[in-house]
Parts: sequence; structure tokens; C-alpha cells
Amino acid sequence: MDRAYEGNETRQLALDLGFIPVVSPTSKRLDPWEYDRVMYKRRNEVERRLRRLKGYRRIFSRFEKLDLMFLGFISFVLVADGLRMC
Repeated sequence: MDRAYEGNETRQLALDLGFIPVVSPTSKRLDPWEYDRVMYKRRNEVERRLRRLKGYRRIFSRFEKLDLMFLGFISFVLVADGLRMC
């Protein structure tokens, strides 16, 4: 979830399904809730990593027909991306 889906109904649906919504309330909320800031930061890191993965056309278009080759290329990209960030 992100702030676009932070309505009361959506939060309640997520809780009913057994999920823990980790989204910060907007500043205009009358009754803001507590949220796990560390988990929110980790969620943001995962979303940014997925966005960088989609930047590779080979992954975005799913050129490989075999799952093994697709997962291998994802592993390669994650290692290359990790090395670039060092």
C-alpha cells in the first residue's frame, strides 16, 4: 500500500485479509495512525529496486522463454546493481 490507498475502507480490508498495512497517513488526516517507520523504509527500498529492475528491457519484456534463464538474468541484474551501488 502507499498513500494513494490509505483510506479507512482499504486499510480495514487489508487488516481483514491478514495483511499489515505499512503506510504513513497523510498530513491532512484527522485521526492519524501509528506505523512502523523501519518497515516503511524497507518497503520503499524494495519498490525502488523493482523499478530499477524494470529498467532492463530484457526483464520488462520477458524475452527468455525458460523460467530458469529469466531468474538467472534477474540474479545477474541484482548483482550488477548491487555492485554499482557500492
